[in-house]
Amino acid sequence: MADRRADLIEVLQLAYSGELAAAHAYRGHSKSVRDLEERARIRQIEDEEWHHRRLVGELLTSLGAAPDPRRERRASVLGRVLGFLCHVVGWFVPMYGAGRLESRNIREYEVAAGFARDCGRSDMIDCLLGMAEVEWEHEAYFRSKVLSHPWSRRIAVWPPPLPKETIRAAFVEELREAN
Repeated sequence: MADRRADLIEVLQLAYSGELAAAHAYRGHSKSVRDLEERARIRQIEDEEWHHRRLVGELLTSLGAAPDPRRERRASVLGRVLGFLCHVVGWFVPMYGAGRLESRNIREYEVAAGFARDCGRSDMIDCLLGMAEVEWEHEAYFRSKVLSHPWSRRIAVWPPPLPKETIRAAFVEELREAN
């Protein structure tokens, strides 16, 4: 159980810093797009990343843990650089990168929920799965944008996640099997 608690803290520290990098990157990304609807949606996604960061910070605090300062510094720089690069590399690359990243974030929160379960912190599970579902929506948005571009026929798009409903369903099934 102690190992799973340490695993949970590590994943949450990674997620906390990842949300910082993503929020900074999306701030630059939103300013780089011309379409006002795209700009508004990317800003909304940025706001949701800041919200996730607050939630993850609260989860870390409840575990008696704190963010990793080195990861925080690295994430801040990385996010700002990526946000700047969105102005340089065109439309497709930031959309592709964001979608691919969001795809990984879904699984990150699912894994964290499993660690929370395994170390007796079932109070965290709903929050973590809720964040996985929001990340699923982010991935779906960016995937739709990437697939609307002609380059998507030439460049392999990351594998699609399972349907959103499976996030909680798979977790419930794991709980059922464990009991």
